[in-house]
Amino acid sequence: MSYARPPGLPIVDAMTPPVLVLPDPVTRDEVRGLSDDVRALLHGGGARVVVCDVAGLGPPGLAAVDLLARLQLAARRAGGRIRLRDPDPALRALLDLVGLRFEVEGEVEEREPPLRVEEAVEPGDAAL
Repeated sequence: MSYARPPGLPIVDAMTPPVLVLPDPVTRDEVRGLSDDVRALLHGGGARVVVCDVAGLGPPGLAAVDLLARLQLAARRAGGRIRLRDPDPALRALLDLVGLRFEVEGEVEEREPPLRVEEAVEPGDAAL
């Protein structure tokens, strides 16, 4: 059985990930609710990524690191991950310091550097 291909471009359903805006300040009691929100967004919409807008978190500290670590854990347990939107450079430095890596929206993926030709220098070779 065959059919004619419709003219034009194929229809593509673009999937935009859900966004969770994190308020400032986040109390210890609100962390559980935000974790539940992440799980609900991953299960309800069929998304694999939840974008966490961290622009409003305020000055970075260990409370923000704890919050993001718990949200990432909740997302991983639900089969997804979180991506940060608009993180403060100090927050990114603090996350790197404690060893937590997060995907950042709009950032190019890290790749292996291109291979370069390395020439060995033998003793006695003339300088170029």
